[in-house]
Amino acid sequence: MQQALALCLVVAETMYPQLTRINLYPIKSLDPIGVSEAVVLHTGGLSHDREYCLRDQQNVIVNSKIADEKLISIRSEFNLGLGDLVLRTDDGPHFFRMPQEKHELEKWFSKYLGQPISLSRNVLGGFPDDNKASGPTLVSTATIEETASWFDGITTEEIRRRFRCNLEIDGVPAFWEDHLFESTGGNISFRIGDTTLEGVKPCVRCAVPQRDSFSGEIKDSSFVKIFAQRREETLPAWADRECFDHFYCLSTNSVISQSEAGRVLQVGDAVVL
Repeated sequence: MQQALALCLVVAETMYPQLTRINLYPIKSLDPIGVSEAVVLHTGGLSHDREYCLRDQQNVIVNSKIADEKLISIRSEFNLGLGDLVLRTDDGPHFFRMPQEKHELEKWFSKYLGQPISLSRNVLGGFPDDNKASGPTLVSTATIEETASWFDGITTEEIRRRFRCNLEIDGVPAFWEDHLFESTGGNISFRIGDTTLEGVKPCVRCAVPQRDSFSGEIKDSSFVKIFAQRREETLPAWADRECFDHFYCLSTNSVISQSEAGRVLQVGDAVVL
């Protein structure tokens, strides 16, 4: 691990990493919105990210792993400033003002998904995928591009949509984010602008990224197998293999201390180890 860290430091001296993209997902499992800045919450998450989620009658969160094609095929646009939400399906656009029209939205989802649906909201911390690493997920632009090259007919933007990362870093090589965690010695601290984050672990992926991000269809049943094989083959020297139980992982999970609450991440911020 010391050799890998030394290599990482040498590489870092020749790079100028910066935050190039911020994606938030206001409603869990629906489309992202790109923003130029995001406020850090006390929980370590980003304001408005996964702020809403859908629940069934058993209070279980309804996501793309459960509702698959039906939910994935919904196109959404959310104006955070005005609260205007547009959902587009085959029968046209549907307009809602949030949070005022929460009940109308619940009725719409209940009808569309064919089961009673309620909408939960948490403005203080959202509904993160991993409660133990509730900070934003990070990936490099080069990682997205490299991953897209493994598959015929899948674009860089499609890979970006499938893996749904919050923060994208440019100016670094593919899988640069793999050096933001290690199996011993605790989390690895780094800064984006004036905000301190800690890398925790590689982000383990579910079955959803094998689905087309617009239709929800599985067009290549070997997607997961090919991904894991290529991921292992291209694992960089600075990555700690002990952190990987398997190689169906992409991006880095993070945490942010409560002391950083209120700080703002901005596109263009420098990333510093």
